[in-house]
Amino acid sequence: MVFLTWVRPTTQDQKNCLNKSGTFNYDDKYKGVTAKSLSSLKEDKGFSKDGFLLNNARVLVGTGIDTFEKGKSALQSWRHFGLNWAFVDPKTPVRQGAKFCVCVKEFLPWLMMPLQVVYVNETKTAKNRVTSFGFGGGTLQGHLLAGEERFSIEIDENNQVWYEILSFSKPAHILSFVGYPYVMLRQKYFAQESAKVMMKHISSSKS
Repeated sequence: MVFLTWVRPTTQDQKNCLNKSGTFNYDDKYKGVTAKSLSSLKEDKGFSKDGFLLNNARVLVGTGIDTFEKGKSALQSWRHFGLNWAFVDPKTPVRQGAKFCVCVKEFLPWLMMPLQVVYVNETKTAKNRVTSFGFGGGTLQGHLLAGEERFSIEIDENNQVWYEILSFSKPAHILSFVGYPYVMLRQKYFAQESAKVMMKHISSSKS
C-alpha cells in the first residue's frame, strides 16, 4: 500500500491517507527510543541487527532563550517542513497520539507518508527555564520506511541553540528497498534543507 497523488495533496487526501494507514509498522520495543541520545543509540546493537540505519543532523541556529522559543514555535507549527517539495499540514497538533501526513514530491507524483507522534518531551532547569523541546514521530502502515524520527531544539551550556534531527529507519516497501541508497540521500538532503528553513524563519522573526 502506497499513497500517491499526481497533484499537491489536499487536506482531504491527507485525511484519507491517515484513515487507511492503520498501526505502527515497526516493533513496539523501538517506540520512543529516539528520545535517547545519539551516542546511546549507536551503542544499541539491536538497530543494525534488525536492519535499521541511523541518520542524524545537528545545526547551530543561534543563541539565547529568544532564539530557542522561536525554534520551539517553529517546530510546533511544522515550519521545519516548509519546503516546496515537502510539507506537513501546519494545523496538525504536536501532541502524543496525533497522526500526521508527510507529503513529499518525488519526480512526478506526490507521496503521502503517514506517521503518529509517539512522544513530546520538554526539559527544564532548576530555575524552570525550558532548555529543550522535541517530539518523535513513528511510521505507520503505508509508509515507505519503518522507523522513527525526532525533531528537537535545545540550548546548551554555552547558551547556543541547536536544531537536531535524529532518526532510524529501514525499507518497508519494495520501492524503498530497491531505491534505499537514494532514500538515504534524500533524508540527508531534507535535513540540510530543513535546517536552512529553520534558520531563515528564526532570522526573519527577529526583524
